[in-house]
Amino acid sequence: MITTADFKPGLTIELDGEVYQIMRVDHIKPGRGAAVVKTKLRNIRSGAISEKTFRSGERVERAFVERRAATYLYTDGENYFFQDVETFDELELTGDQVGELAAWLKEGEEVTMALYEGKLIGLEVPQTVVRRVVQTDPGLRGDTASGGTKPATIEGGVVVQVPLFVNEGDIIKVDTRTGEYVERAS
Repeated sequence: MITTADFKPGLTIELDGEVYQIMRVDHIKPGRGAAVVKTKLRNIRSGAISEKTFRSGERVERAFVERRAATYLYTDGENYFFQDVETFDELELTGDQVGELAAWLKEGEEVTMALYEGKLIGLEVPQTVVRRVVQTDPGLRGDTASGGTKPATIEGGVVVQVPLFVNEGDIIKVDTRTGEYVERAS
């Protein structure tokens, strides 16, 4: 059993016989009354998103989800295929299961597969990825690191706001949680 003080994004809990992954946690202390914890939860089996408010200090059962490293192989348009790095088993996820994370997948890169009771339930990508800029407007002479930003399309089709000095062909590091530019990679 864990309390609401232990809640953090990515943690999996059991509620009413269902397994949920915590996506967002907000601790709220009103002027009067007891503190509460508002959460945004994703049902692991159905993928449905819901919000639930807990009393501060409330206890819930933690769901133990096994995490294993896998390599992204390819997609056939509808399904995504991965290979477990330990057993070399090929695993398959539907486009609905992968969801928005598909934009961060690159063939040959490692990801983390989440399994609950032996069943593949989800996918986790690294917090930051290194990608090549495939399209952006050219930087102008005199652009500085403290200047503005411009849109750039990176491998995978994600559009990221980058500093003016970043050009096509540059390799950059991007935060997959927020889609924000982190730094230029070497």
